[in-house]
Amino acid sequence: MMLRIRLTQQEADPIGGIAAAPIVPIGSALAVAASIGLTFVHRSEVSSTLAALLGILLVAAAGVVASVSALPSRAPFTAERLWLVVSVAVGAAITEYVSTLGADRPLVGDYGPLVIGILILAVAPFCTWMSLLTAGMLAAAVLAILAVGAAGGRLSGDSLVALVALDTLPVLALSAAAAGYSYAIVGETLAWQREANSAALARDAEMRAGIARSVQQSRVSVLGREVLPFLAGIMTADRITVADADRARELAEALRRALKEGIESTWLDDLAGSIAGVRGVAVRVDDPGGAARDLRADQRSTLTALVSWLSTSGRSSAITASFRARDHEGVVTVSATPAQQAPVRRDLERFVVVARSVGMRADTSVSRDNVLVEFRYDLE
Repeated sequence: MMLRIRLTQQEADPIGGIAAAPIVPIGSALAVAASIGLTFVHRSEVSSTLAALLGILLVAAAGVVASVSALPSRAPFTAERLWLVVSVAVGAAITEYVSTLGADRPLVGDYGPLVIGILILAVAPFCTWMSLLTAGMLAAAVLAILAVGAAGGRLSGDSLVALVALDTLPVLALSAAAAGYSYAIVGETLAWQREANSAALARDAEMRAGIARSVQQSRVSVLGREVLPFLAGIMTADRITVADADRARELAEALRRALKEGIESTWLDDLAGSIAGVRGVAVRVDDPGGAARDLRADQRSTLTALVSWLSTSGRSSAITASFRARDHEGVVTVSATPAQQAPVRRDLERFVVVARSVGMRADTSVSRDNVLVEFRYDLE
C-alpha cells in the first residue's frame, strides 16, 4: 500500500513511462482546443478580449510545460512539475473569469475546469495517485471560489451549492480518473514484478545449482584427466623428482582456479557466459571486487538490457563491462566494439532514460570504433 502512494507508473515501469510520453502532448492539444472552442462559443459574453487571449495562452503554456516535463530525456517527472502545470492551468481559469467580468452569468460552460482536468489526466502516468487527487481537489477549491464570485450574491443555499458542484465536477471527475489509473497501473505493475522476481529467484537458484555442478564437474575433470593419472604414476615411481613437484603445483593451481571461479562469479558473469554460448559474442567482465552484487534489482535489469541489446542483431563483436569506485560513487562502464550494424546514439538514449529512472546517472559516447555507456550510482 505504501509503495502505491510513493510510486508512479514511470518509476514502477520505466519502459511504460517512455511509451506513455506521447499522451501528454495529445492531452495538451485537446486542452488548448477546448479553450479556443469554448471561448468562441461564448464569445458574446467576453468583456475583455485581451484577458480571453491571455487565458488561452496560459492553457497553451501549461500544455507546453507538461509536454516538455514528460519527455524521456527529462525523466523523472517530479511533483513540482505537476504543481507548475496545475498552477498555470488554474491561472488560465482565473484569467478566463476576469475576461467575462460584467457579463452577469454563472461560470457554467467555462473551459477552466475541463482544461485543468484534461491536463491532470494527461500526466497521470508520471505522478502518484495521491498527488493527482490532491492537485485536483486544490484546483477545485479555487474554481469553487470563482463560482461563488461569479454568482455575485444572487444565489444562496442549495442553488449556490449546486452551481459550485456543477462547476467543479469536471476537474474532480478527471482527477479521480487520473488517480484511479495511477493507483491501478502501479498495483498491477508491482504484482507482475513480484511474480517475475519469484520466477527469477527460482531460475537463479537453478543457475547457481548448475554453476556448482559445473564447478564440481570442472574439478572432477581435472581430477580424472590430470590428477589421478599423476598420482598413479607417483605411487608406482621409485622416487619423486623436481619435475613431479612442479607438476603437482600446477595441478593444485588448476583446482584452485576452478573453485575460485565458481565462488566469485556474479550474475553478470553468468550473463556473459550465456551470451557467449548462445550468441557467440565475447563479453568480458572486469569486476574484481564483485561490485555487481551490490546493484539493486532494477539497476541490474537496466545493465542486463543494455548488454543483451548490444549483443544482438550483429551490433557488437565484443563487449566489456567494468566496475570501479570514484568519489563515493560506483561507476559501470560498458564498452562495445561495433560489428555489422553499429548502434546509434538515439537508440542508446533509451537506456539512459531507463537508468535515470532507477537512480543512476548515465552518459553515452558513440564513434565508428567504439560504443561507450557509463552508469554512475551512489555507493551506500
